[in-house]
Amino acid sequence: MIDVGVCVASKIDDIEHAVLAEELGYSHLWFADSQMLWSDVYATMALAAVRTERIQIGTGVAVAGTRTSAVTAAAHATINRLAPGRVFCAVGTGNTANRVMGAKPMPIAEFERYLAELRGLLDGDEAEVVFRGTSRPVRHLMPDTGFVGFEPRMPLYVSGFGPRAMALAVGHGDGLVMSIPPTVDGFERAWRRVDAAAQQLGTTVDHDQFLTCTLTTMVVLEPGEHVDSDRVKEQCGAFAIAGLHYQFEQWQEAGRPERHPPFDFWDDYVALVDAADAERRHQRVHQGHNCWVIEDETPFVTRELIEASCMVGTADDLVTQLHELGAAGLSQVMLLPPLAPRDDVLRDVAEHVVARR
Repeated sequence: MIDVGVCVASKIDDIEHAVLAEELGYSHLWFADSQMLWSDVYATMALAAVRTERIQIGTGVAVAGTRTSAVTAAAHATINRLAPGRVFCAVGTGNTANRVMGAKPMPIAEFERYLAELRGLLDGDEAEVVFRGTSRPVRHLMPDTGFVGFEPRMPLYVSGFGPRAMALAVGHGDGLVMSIPPTVDGFERAWRRVDAAAQQLGTTVDHDQFLTCTLTTMVVLEPGEHVDSDRVKEQCGAFAIAGLHYQFEQWQEAGRPERHPPFDFWDDYVALVDAADAERRHQRVHQGHNCWVIEDETPFVTRELIEASCMVGTADDLVTQLHELGAAGLSQVMLLPPLAPRDDVLRDVAEHVVARR
């Protein structure tokens, strides 16, 4: 049976949202990590750990490059003292967290080294860690004195969208975290890439044990309601626009080629972003990121944008879609609703979809 988890835009004074997710039967809490957008991820996770009892808690995803592997491992091991057996570590190259500071994500070769370091450190082992340009053996010096907990073992999930990053999930991780359109074709392609990577590494992947998760959001339509109703836009517009932010940055990084994302409004959106001060454009792109839609961007929350990134349908449609995705090999969908209506979204999805999946 496919799981449904919740991605939390880390907010230090709103732990009740995490508590509600557990009460409603969601399987995982994935706390988002972006130091110039939200509250500190580990402070927020710690509060959630002591306020919940059953739900799995982890990063969604931790950012490589803004913290050393030793810091990331120690932070997770600290939370594992508060919620032993419920903690996981998901980590990525830091797309948004780096880009909001005008920097690119960590290069893939560095990310591979980081993952190798991190896996050993999460297990409480000694690892060869690169720090300030030099490689040296590093381990936690007092692992059994109550400061941290390396047992039970914390799973490591790797965030990746392209073939090379997916291969790193096979080589170093216990699962793969994605943010791709939640379609059967999309996940069948993802599994083909995972299996091909495993073959190149001379191994195989157990599809039943290797977690696959995608970030999206979900809205249950009311009778007769359209996909682009005002209510739907309120409940999923922030996620749809965040996807547009990502596509703009990928297009810009590629040199602004003639071929661009297939939206009729694309030229208007580019003109809006280009009007910002070039030196601070990296700040402009992510305004409201996954929390709300700023006024200038509301015209771009169209039906085509919503359908390209979000799960919106009747309760029956969504239950069927989850069954099909599960049959295609997806372990979990991770929902990230906007800030203001997020509790309403969780309640609605829990009642009409999660309880029936």
